[in-house]
Amino acid sequence: MKIALADDHQLFRSGLRAMLKDLEDFEIIYEADNGQELLDKISGKLKPDIILLDIKMPQTNGFEAVVFIKEHYPSIKIIVLSMFSDEASVMKMVKEGVEGYLLKDANKQEFVDALRTVSENEVYYSTAINKVIQKSFISKKPITIKLNENETKFLTLLCQQMSNKEIAEKMNLSIRTIDGYRDQLFEKLNVKSRIGLVLYAIKNKIVSI
Repeated sequence: MKIALADDHQLFRSGLRAMLKDLEDFEIIYEADNGQELLDKISGKLKPDIILLDIKMPQTNGFEAVVFIKEHYPSIKIIVLSMFSDEASVMKMVKEGVEGYLLKDANKQEFVDALRTVSENEVYYSTAINKVIQKSFISKKPITIKLNENETKFLTLLCQQMSNKEIAEKMNLSIRTIDGYRDQLFEKLNVKSRIGLVLYAIKNKIVSI
């Protein structure tokens, strides 16, 4: 997996670089010390599979970089590494569809777990970030939106941590049809990620926790 680092603190990047050297299946292809430099490098021929991204950076910050990347390079996965765990920062990133969010004081094993999870097309949010997300969603009033039977079943299976392929097999439908349900729900519920769908299902009591 090709990795790009974007953080304006050189010492922090050096620490990440050292950790990644121990992982044979991950390779750093370039680094950037601000968001604009990152976007300039992505526009070249070599695109990363995963970006490790800080929020507070000069020129183009992490929020602006995520919006641009998700619009123009949706296949690139993003893991946010930040000191910020306030609700506004976390929810903005979650709603934009980042695949991971860790605090910078995470230990090496959690960092490795996050990388491997995201590389396998799943999402990874640390325990602290998950608490912020749950508090934000559960504290707000549910939004009543009418879902059909298949959409409801899709959400229920998604909350059981099934992949789209597993859901397709369970519902006896094609993966393309399941992808269609996912995209319909993204638009209908105004979310941009699987975690957003799961949190909607929990908040609206489609599933219980």
